[in-house]
Amino acid sequence: MNRNWVVGQAIAAAAALHLAASVPAAAQGIPQATPVNTASISPVADATAVRREALVWLADLIKINTSNPPGNEQLAARYVAGVLQKEGIKPEILDLAPGRSAVVARLRSSVVPDPSKALLLVAHLDTVPVDRSRWTVDPFGAVIKDGYLYGRGAIDDKGMLAANLAVFIDLKRRNAHINRDVIFLATADEEGGGDASIRMLIAKYWDKFAAGFAINEGGNVFMKNGKAQYIGVQASEKVAVNISVIARGTSGHASQPTKDNPVVHLAAAIAKIGAYSAPVHFPAIVRRYFEGITPLEDDEIAKWIRSMDTPDRGEHAQRVVSDASPLWNAMMRDTIAPTVLSAGVANNVIPAEARANLNVRLLPGDSINTVVNDLNKLVNDPAVKLEIQPNAGLAAPPSSLESDFFNQICRVASREFGGAPALPFQSTWLTDSAQLRLHNVQAYGLVPFPLSDDDLKRMHGDDERIPLTAFDKGVDVLTKIVTEFAVTRY
Repeated sequence: MNRNWVVGQAIAAAAALHLAASVPAAAQGIPQATPVNTASISPVADATAVRREALVWLADLIKINTSNPPGNEQLAARYVAGVLQKEGIKPEILDLAPGRSAVVARLRSSVVPDPSKALLLVAHLDTVPVDRSRWTVDPFGAVIKDGYLYGRGAIDDKGMLAANLAVFIDLKRRNAHINRDVIFLATADEEGGGDASIRMLIAKYWDKFAAGFAINEGGNVFMKNGKAQYIGVQASEKVAVNISVIARGTSGHASQPTKDNPVVHLAAAIAKIGAYSAPVHFPAIVRRYFEGITPLEDDEIAKWIRSMDTPDRGEHAQRVVSDASPLWNAMMRDTIAPTVLSAGVANNVIPAEARANLNVRLLPGDSINTVVNDLNKLVNDPAVKLEIQPNAGLAAPPSSLESDFFNQICRVASREFGGAPALPFQSTWLTDSAQLRLHNVQAYGLVPFPLSDDDLKRMHGDDERIPLTAFDKGVDVLTKIVTEFAVTRY
C-alpha cells in the first residue's frame, strides 16, 4: 500500500475532526501515542510516536489560514491550546488584538522559576499571503504528494511550530526530569511585526515567557548534493527598514507628455537604486561564518573568499563572492530591494505622483540615515524624495557564541547530520529572536529540517512544501537538542 496515501488519509481524517468540532475538541481527534514506561525512561527517547502526531498537527495548522495580513491567528492559537490541554498541560491564550492571539505553556523544573535558566521554544502562527492562481495545489489543503506535505507555512513557520509542540509534549509524556523550565510560545504577527507582534507580547506578557535561552527559526541545514554541507546556527540577523520613494510632478492629459512626469522620474530613480551595491564590511559573526565555510567550498571560490579582506585583491574578490551567492552578497552589506511600484489612475492620465517601496536590510550597527544620504546622492533628482517608514526593526546585540546552549546546538546538529560543521550564522531575514536578544535572551535560530535549495526558495513563494522525511528528521534532531540541554542525566 502507498505510504503517502496512508499518511494522507490519516491527515484528512484528523482535519475532518478538526473542522467538525470546536477547536479544543479538535485536538481530541489526534491519535494517542503509545504509553511510555516512565520507569525505564531514557534522557533521549525514541520520538517515533510523537513524530507521527506532529505531522497531523502540522497539517491541521496549515488548514487554518493565518495569512498576514490580516493574520487571524486566534483560531490557530486555540487549536494549539487544545492539543496542549489534551496532554494535561495548562496553556494560556494571550490576546493581542481582535482575532489575534499567541499561546504560551510551561513545564516547570521547580516551584520557584529561574528565568535566567529557562529555555524558550518559539515559533510563529502567521504566514505570508498566497496567490492561489500560481499554486498547483490548495495552499491550505495540506496536500501530500510525492513525499512532500504542501501548504502555506509548511516550512515558515508552522513546521517549526509543530516540531516545538512535539518536543514539548514528548518531555511531558516521558515525565522527563528537566533541569530548567521549558516554555512553549507560539507568537502572532511575526511576518508583519505590527501591533500583535512579539514586541507587544513582551510589553504585555513578558513575565509569562521570560527566559535565558531560546531556539527559534532563523538558521538552516544547508544541503549540497543531497547531503548536509553545514548547519548555520543563527546568532544575529539583519535589520529591516522600508523606504518610500516618491516622485511628484504635474498631472495632465497623456496625449501631451511632460518632462516632469513622475512615472519617468521614479523609473529612472529605481533603475539607479537597483544597480547599486552598498559597501562591504564584515561583522564578527559573518567573519566567523566565512572562515568556517571556506574549507567546504571548491578551490576556486575558496581562494576568493580568503582574498576578500586583502588590500590588493579585496574588491575584486568581494564581487566574485557576491556574484556566487545572493545569500553571501546579503550577508556582507546593506541591501536595498525595490518591492512595490504604484502610480496612475487611468491609462490616459499622467499622474501627479508615483511611488515605490524599498525594502532595506541593514547590517547590525549600520544607520538607515547613511543609506538614505547615499541614495539621495545616487538618484540626484529634486523631483524624487526618499522617506523612511515607521516600525523599522531594531538592531539587537548578537547572541553569544560561547554559551552552553550554542555549543549544545552545534554538537547535536553536527552529530545528527553526519559530522557536517555547525557554523555561526547571521541571517539576512528577520525573526522574533531580535526582540528576545534585546531582552538579554541568548536566542539561536535553527530550522532543523534538511531542505534543498528548491524547498527553501518556496518559503515565501508558490507551492511551499516540506519533505516528510525531512520533517521527521527535524523533530528528532530538535528533540535531542532540547533533551541534551534541559534534561538531567542520571
